[in-house]
Parts: sequence; structure tokens; C-alpha cells
Amino acid sequence: MTERRSFLALASASALVPLAAQAQGTQAQVDAVKSVVRRLREALAAGDGKAVTALLAPDAVILEGGEVESRQHYLDHHLGEDIKFAKAVPSSHAEPAVTVLGDTAWSVATSTTQGQWASKPISLQGAELLVLSKIDGQWLIRAIHWSSRKA
Repeated sequence: MTERRSFLALASASALVPLAAQAQGTQAQVDAVKSVVRRLREALAAGDGKAVTALLAPDAVILEGGEVESRQHYLDHHLGEDIKFAKAVPSSHAEPAVTVLGDTAWSVATSTTQGQWASKPISLQGAELLVLSKIDGQWLIRAIHWSSRKA
């Protein structure tokens, strides 16, 4: 009986391995998603609003500070301030943890932001969640959730 239980446990675990591998995606998929995350951060820090815009899906939503913004509202009213802040106050980001499931992916990372903003010292710990999907063969950001607290 013990031998049969061991076999069933092994068979069950073996059946889950392909599902776990699929959930994580291939290394190429994970790398492609990490590239989008990196390009978003670089575009903000460089003040490249066109590059940020190109990375956002047409129906993207941005959640920050208790607000939910449409892509267009973010581009028209918030992106400029995010660029100014990113250019003025350096941030370091942890390597994102990326999960890929088919044509959907999400990236989770933390950050530390320290410097001066509006003549005030800034010291923040941040968290970031990006949800991406593959549209016409290209990974685009569908949702961003940024949050931070004093370090």
C-alpha cells in the first residue's frame, strides 16, 4: 500500500511539472517581459514620453495614490510629473519577478528612491506591479500599480 501511495504521489507531482513550467514561461518570454519593464523605467528616467506611450496598450490603466487612471488621462495629466520626478530623484529597482501564462505576464518588483524633490528630502520604499499581454507579437503594458511609503 505504501508503494502505491508513493507511486500516486510521484505521478501527481510529475503531472504538475508541465503546468508549473508553463506558468513561468520560457526564459525568452521572461526576458522579453523584463525588457519592457526595463525600457519603461529607462524611458521615465530619460524623459522620453514617446517611449513610455509606445509601451502602454491602448486600454492600459494606471493605479497610483488611490486613483485609477485611463491611459489617456495618465498621458495627459500625470506622465509629465512622473518624468520630472524620475529624472530628479534616483531610484534603484530589485530584479523583477516575472510570471508568464500564455499571452499574459506580470512583473513584481520593489524599489528604493532617495534624493531631493521640491527642496525636500525624499526616501521611499516602493512596490510595482505591471500586467502585460502579448498583442500582435509584442508585449505591452495593460496595467501598472505603483505604491510607496516612507523608508
